[in-house]
Amino acid sequence: MKVIVIYYSRGGTTKKMAEILADEAKNNQCDVVLKDVSEVKAKELLEYDGIIVGSPTYYGTLAAQIKALFDESVAFHGQLDGKLGAAFSSAANIAGGNETTVLSILEAMLIHGMIIQGDFKGDHYGPVAIGNVDQRSEDNCRRNVQRFCRLLKKIYE
Repeated sequence: MKVIVIYYSRGGTTKKMAEILADEAKNNQCDVVLKDVSEVKAKELLEYDGIIVGSPTYYGTLAAQIKALFDESVAFHGQLDGKLGAAFSSAANIAGGNETTVLSILEAMLIHGMIIQGDFKGDHYGPVAIGNVDQRSEDNCRRNVQRFCRLLKKIYE
């Protein structure tokens, strides 16, 4: 099962979250690739069974660089159908738009027909960090990816 963790990070917090997610995916027997969004071509998404995307929060939504990747993915609309997706975000403060950013990413994935799993504990839509990556956000990253890899195995085995 191949997983890609894609992120955009200007201040380093979203990158740190991406590194935690990728590390935990490896610990859960997923073949994982970690890439800054600037290194990803939209067509490359077709190569992966699971796609995890993270963005800092800008005015309550995803960064333009992440939006551009999804805009480019329109060229192969429908071909991500059935792949597993997840999202994560960072913001400067509480109520800074983390959840709306995560939901913006998940909306694009759902339009592609991707499978999304919520969580009844912790960060329901996907891991979020406020300011820096603290123990709470790290734990939510690890839990999210553990559940992601477990579901990926159920889907593809």
